[in-house]
Amino acid sequence: MTKNLDLNGLQSIADNYDLFYIDLWGVIHNGINLHEKAIVVLKELLKNKKMFVLLTNAPRPNETVRNFLKKMGMDKEIRDHVFTSGEAALNYLKNFYISKKFYHIGPPRDFDLFNLFEKNKCEDIIDSEYLLCTGLFDDHDEDLIYYKSLLEKHLNKKMICTNPDLIVDRGSVRELCAGSVAMVFEKLGGEVVYFGKPHPEVYNQSIDNKNKKILAIGDNLNTDIRGANLLNYDSLLISNGIHRNEIKYKGIQDVSKEYEAIVNFIQSDLKW
Repeated sequence: MTKNLDLNGLQSIADNYDLFYIDLWGVIHNGINLHEKAIVVLKELLKNKKMFVLLTNAPRPNETVRNFLKKMGMDKEIRDHVFTSGEAALNYLKNFYISKKFYHIGPPRDFDLFNLFEKNKCEDIIDSEYLLCTGLFDDHDEDLIYYKSLLEKHLNKKMICTNPDLIVDRGSVRELCAGSVAMVFEKLGGEVVYFGKPHPEVYNQSIDNKNKKILAIGDNLNTDIRGANLLNYDSLLISNGIHRNEIKYKGIQDVSKEYEAIVNFIQSDLKW
């Protein structure tokens, strides 16, 4: 049974946990503005000397996301807790793909992820040894059929996906993410290596999480909550995020069953 924390807040259960994995987009901000009540939560966790990671499926290095949050007005002592799927992917690429040629699928703004091996970027997909997917091209950001045509002759190449999210809400606008392109590639028969929630690597790289009681907080059942379930962490779903309309019309119990997810706690918005 999912317990609702809207009345008593996160403070009612915070003492039960040693470490908190907290999603950024949809929980702490909406892509445009910080959520003030969520910032209060982070400050309270710091005050109570609780460990937390702002774990995000952003296909960028940690420092890039920290700079983005700085512009939003987030304090440095909070920004320092950021860990991205892009950073996890970058560590992997440095170890295994540093000299291989790649074709980048995604917008130019994601280019800082592979500055170290820029010389290996191919302009033509035919010349590449692997595919690096950080998102969708700016001029094909709503058309998944385009990617089917692009990829169907390159199924022998491995795709590295730096953001498993299928969708994200930027303010009130819903956008496709890299995970949607990766799903097209998999359905065609291609192999994808994912970095980001719900896959364990990003959690394990971000902090020493051994022998700790953990709560994962997020708004996405496919990534935040599934990741918690796979790793046997407790979970808190923010219901005013990605699934707000589904939860509004069907209720959390039915929606959880549809996604085969275990949701321990629910809260409309993250607040202390």
